[in-house]
Parts: sequence; C-alpha cells; structure tokens
Amino acid sequence: MEARQLSPAPGVIEVQDRTAFMALGPEWNALVGSTADEPFYRHEFIQVWVDNFAPESRLRVLTLRDEAGRLSAVLPLMAGRVPMYGVPVRQLSATANAHSCRFDVVAREPGAAAEAFLSHLRADKSWDVLLLTDVPEGGAGWPLYEAARAAGLSVGTWESLQSPYIPLPGSWEAYQQTLPSKFKANCRRRRRKLEEKGRVTVERVEGGMELEAKLEEGFALEASGWKGRRGTAMAQEARTRGFYSELARTAGYAGRLALYYMRLDGRAVAFQYALEYGGRYFLLKPGYDESLGDCSPGQLLMEDVLRDCMSRGLREFDFLGPDMVWKRDWTDKVRRHTWLYVFNDTALGRAMCAAKFRWAPVAREVVAKWKR
Repeated sequence: MEARQLSPAPGVIEVQDRTAFMALGPEWNALVGSTADEPFYRHEFIQVWVDNFAPESRLRVLTLRDEAGRLSAVLPLMAGRVPMYGVPVRQLSATANAHSCRFDVVAREPGAAAEAFLSHLRADKSWDVLLLTDVPEGGAGWPLYEAARAAGLSVGTWESLQSPYIPLPGSWEAYQQTLPSKFKANCRRRRRKLEEKGRVTVERVEGGMELEAKLEEGFALEASGWKGRRGTAMAQEARTRGFYSELARTAGYAGRLALYYMRLDGRAVAFQYALEYGGRYFLLKPGYDESLGDCSPGQLLMEDVLRDCMSRGLREFDFLGPDMVWKRDWTDKVRRHTWLYVFNDTALGRAMCAAKFRWAPVAREVVAKWKR
C-alpha cells in the first residue's frame, strides 16, 4: 500500500495507490452510511468518476483513523497543475466535476477531521491551492475551510449552485395543495393534449437484462434536444457516456437506479435518469422530445414521478444541478453549494488568492463601468 504520513497529525494517512484506494471500499461506505449518507460520497461513485473522468490522475486520498484504527474521515483529492490567470499552479482538487452534483469531506467529527487534515496539508509544500467544489451548505468541508482561515491561510469562496429540492409530504393530494392553480390547470391541459395524440404510458426501469438498451434509448432522447445541439448530452463524449453507463450498471446492481420513461404509443417522449437512495430521489439527467414542447412531456413525467415517489414513501426529491425555471414550477426551496478555496502559506499561494478574490473582481468592475 502506497501511503504516507507527512505530519504529526495523529491518524492521518494519505493513500495514493489505486489498489489501496479500492481496498478502502467497505469501511468507506460504512463511514458514509453513518454520516452524510448520500450516493455521491460513496466509494463506488468516486471510483466510477475517477475511472472515467480522471483515470491518469495522481490520487491523494486523505484518511483519518481513530485510536481504535477505525476509519473516521476521508477526503478524496487528486493532484495536478492548472492555469490560474496565466500562471501554472499546483492544485489539489476534489475528485469531482459538474457530473458529481456535490462533493464533501466525509467525517464522523468534522471539526476534528478539519484540524487533522489541515495539519497534514500544511506540512506539505508541494501544493499551492486546495479546491473543494460544490460543497453543500452545512457540509463537512466548511469546518476545514474555517480552520484554514483561523490558521491565517488565504481562503476564498464562490457560490456555484442553488439546487432546488422538494420535501415530499405523505400524499400526492397534500403536495398538490402547495402548487399554484394556474400551473395545475396547465398540466391538465397539456396532458389532455398529449393523450389526444396517442396512448400515454410511464415505465420505470431499475436494471436487468434490458438496461443497456434502455439507457441507449434515454441517451438518444436527451441528445435530440438542446443538450445535443450544445454538445453537452450524456452520450456525446466518451468519458461522459462511460460514466453514466457504468454508474447505471453499478446502481442497478445495488437496487438504487431509477430510470423513468414517458411513452407515446410506445415511443419515449420524456426521460429521467436518477438514483434512489436513503429515502431520497436524486435526478441526475432529464430529457424530452422537443417536437412535443407544446405538451410539455418533461413536466408531465415530473408529475407522474413525483406521484410515484410519494406512493412509495420517499421523503425528498432533489433536482440537483443549477436553479432553473422549470424546476421552480415545483418548489421554492433550494440547497446552496459553494466552491471552497484554500491557498497554501507560500508567496505564490498568497498571490493567487489576491489575484482571484481581490484583483480580478476589481478589474471586472472597472471594465463593466467602462463599457457602460
């Protein structure tokens, strides 16, 4: 096992070897299950992400163990050089991107983990900036950020996402009472309009022998719309296709996959790719047939999925991703996410923090005033 202990911080061991990382799976997931229990923090999710988006990355996974040797915190990072204002900097980054939805430190005692991890990192001068992306408000990454600021390190934040979500009541009828009358009337009108075109059915897929074919159907539907025109659809890039395909197989095997299809005479006209975990529904990717935009099949499928979620006793529907108008049709609640920057106590680290959080904002303001 390739690991190293750079500092006197008790119990902190850095895992860099892929084999050693894989061996952490069972106790990693036990830790997730006893803390911030979400699918994005689980070992297999990180593994699928690394295998598809960063297979050649230099892993630097921080682990913390208690006196009994039990895993009590993990922070999966990768090391690399990135440009910042034209200067190459050595960055420790979250093993995450936009497809990760959210990222966080996983810790039984976030404050103790923050102090231990920070002590370990400060003993290491091989990095200039630490970046944790899309950390949710109240997440365990925040104590690390605050500990760094209290220690006098240069830090900064950028709010990245406001992800809408719905706390689900016990019945569809109760939830409907919270929706505007005009919106409900529009949904009824659009459903009648779609039903006039043919037989409307809804299918839920959780895995099985037909999973690959069903995925291809969903990929094709998503790519047929504006995401395909922008080149951001799941199937348009090899790494993205690989990630969502492998994630679906892994989640399906574990009983956590939820693919929904709205069909018109058997043809898919709306699609949702989601994970169902811990009583919550996480919507990763939707798609719909834009030629039927006047019927809003995507919103009609939303209605059917929400009804199904409530009938099966789920407690939350998480839209994930950015705030969008169509999501706000269903809820007024959002969950904020933030990028957390910590700069090493070096001349370059301090300069990069000043450039990003002081000089660049001033320059943008000057340019904006000049353009007016």
